[in-house]
Amino acid sequence: MKPGPKPKPYLSAVREGNPGHRVLSPGVVFPSSEPVEPDWWDLLPGEGEEADRLRVDAREVWDRLCMQLVRSAGMNVFQQDAFVDLCVTGARIRQGERALSLDGPVVQGERGLVRNPWVTVLNQYRAHWRQLLAEFGLTPSSATRIVAPIEEDEDDPFD
Repeated sequence: MKPGPKPKPYLSAVREGNPGHRVLSPGVVFPSSEPVEPDWWDLLPGEGEEADRLRVDAREVWDRLCMQLVRSAGMNVFQQDAFVDLCVTGARIRQGERALSLDGPVVQGERGLVRNPWVTVLNQYRAHWRQLLAEFGLTPSSATRIVAPIEEDEDDPFD
């Protein structure tokens, strides 16, 4: 039996109606709080040019996506760990692509030419990357399931 579609967020179900008249659960409601960028040196330790480049790549993913997700999807500090995982995964994919570009898809092994191990690692990182992108609504199909946070207007005379 195939699992059904992912459930709609509570606010989306309320806004669009509940034709099945099932009991809706609002789920966990987190207070709004802005994520704090992690210490990349602590999270990704290591010395040398490759380790420095990995930290720079992770920071670039953070800088590119963090504030967009805060504004569009209401990401907060409680969801930060999954987002840090997204940043590290993106950095590792870049690291693997650099290594693959330098060494090629086939390398010399003990018994002759073999597939570069980075090919397998990159396939796993990319699968994880796609899952994380969908969780954050960063793919075209998953973006339709994200509900923008409701901004409270203190000047609204109808409240």
